[in-house]
Amino acid sequence: MPKTTDPLVLAFEALDKSPPIHGQPVLLAGPTASGKSALALEIAKQQNRVIINADALQVYDMWQLLSARPSAEETAIVPHFLYGTVSRNLDWSVGHWLRAVTDLLDQHPDPIIVGGTGLYFRALTEGLVQIPPIPIQIRREGDTRLRHAGIDALIGDLDLETRRMIDLANPARVQRAWEVLQATGQGLADWHKQTPAPLLPIDQTTALVLRPDVNWLNKRIDARFEAMIAQGAVEEVLAVLPCWDPHAPWAKAIGAPELIAHVKGHISLADAIAAATLASRQYAKRQRTWFRTRMSEWRGLAC
Repeated sequence: MPKTTDPLVLAFEALDKSPPIHGQPVLLAGPTASGKSALALEIAKQQNRVIINADALQVYDMWQLLSARPSAEETAIVPHFLYGTVSRNLDWSVGHWLRAVTDLLDQHPDPIIVGGTGLYFRALTEGLVQIPPIPIQIRREGDTRLRHAGIDALIGDLDLETRRMIDLANPARVQRAWEVLQATGQGLADWHKQTPAPLLPIDQTTALVLRPDVNWLNKRIDARFEAMIAQGAVEEVLAVLPCWDPHAPWAKAIGAPELIAHVKGHISLADAIAAATLASRQYAKRQRTWFRTRMSEWRGLAC
């Protein structure tokens, strides 16, 4: 039988030579479409572990296809937690996620925590300061200011140290920093100086990050979105059309804004697919940059 050249199989074989330590949590990060959910399932089956989601969009109940949430067949094989459990009208943040993981670790001390949201893993392994809840009126003011004055107006209100700390190209991060300053009178950078000890220090875990070949990953991204369309992604978007809010956290699902534009008659389906796959490739690039700069100590698995 010829030797396989499938990158995911090769990554799994490399992992098999030095498998995750039993009794120790496994952290598995990777860019979108890199196959991390499939790898997590294989590890969970072999080592009798549960799987905990660390993807900020797979938590939402309206996105089965567009978030590439594990299927019912996959979740029946081993227990999966924090998938599709949050409705659009509920607040959800990295703090909510970390508290949920804290409770789950009491019951399942050696799970696989898998996802592509770097901020979740950072909070888990480096700690997260508990900032007071943001009043709804300030959040609405932030939405309005961003919509009418633009991101530069919000950036201009921030303290210099916070500006240096956050991703100024990310409107959600900028608005969050602006809201914290307005609500507490204290900049986000000052809050972060009060960060407590982490829930899971990196040296107490098996920390893995998939580092795929870019061309291979881009082909997978394109093929996966075509499959999403075939499986009913347009119908999934139609179901949320009556309550669509482009500024809501759940509306950040890759492909959702593009398909909304299509079902509203603004662009063709072909143009929506092209725009969504481009957005997904760009998102994967941002993820790879985060993992390279923020997770340099994690064990990389080439695929």
